[in-house]
Amino acid sequence: MNIGIIGTGRMGTGLAALWAARGHTIMISSRDPARARHVAAAISHDMQGGSLAGAVAFGDVLLLAVPWTAAEALLTSLGSLEGKILIDIMNAFGPDGLPAFGHTTSLAEQVAGWSPGARVVKAFNGIYFQHLGSSQYGDDREAVFFCGDDAGARATVAQLIADAGFDPVDSGPLIAARLVEPMGFLWMQLAFRAGHGPDVGFKLLRR
Repeated sequence: MNIGIIGTGRMGTGLAALWAARGHTIMISSRDPARARHVAAAISHDMQGGSLAGAVAFGDVLLLAVPWTAAEALLTSLGSLEGKILIDIMNAFGPDGLPAFGHTTSLAEQVAGWSPGARVVKAFNGIYFQHLGSSQYGDDREAVFFCGDDAGARATVAQLIADAGFDPVDSGPLIAARLVEPMGFLWMQLAFRAGHGPDVGFKLLRR
């Protein structure tokens, strides 16, 4: 699968490395294409790096991994994303460190509005970057809760979640991002404020 990574941060590049190891073809992109090429080469000598427009043209799947405050301007500058699967992994921090969006909308729904025609799926927002490549807890794998309105896009993202080593948990349509997004903030509360430390993760128990 061809995957375009929008952003050169730790989550985007970490997922790029995991997916490349599973046989996916990756292009990392940035507003600074030279930086993207440097980052890509540091992961693998045959991984591509380049411009944002290049990654959009390249990817059947796009991973949106930028600061959320930059997302609207970036997405509206990219032109048509018609038919592209767009994975939104962002967390929207308000000035108080709490979610900028409540239960009446979500960042993922805003992303869908900024990228008409894209098949938006929310995923990975509750995962700490240091857990990439270390998602196993004894006999269990850390869960990634995801949601989106397009069933085919959700199925593709479920496979990419599994390819990254996590347990995919389908949480339904994109409106469920109003519930999935606060989980990222709950994880940060548990890890950094309530004393549990960052080596914790969520799991859906099934019987």
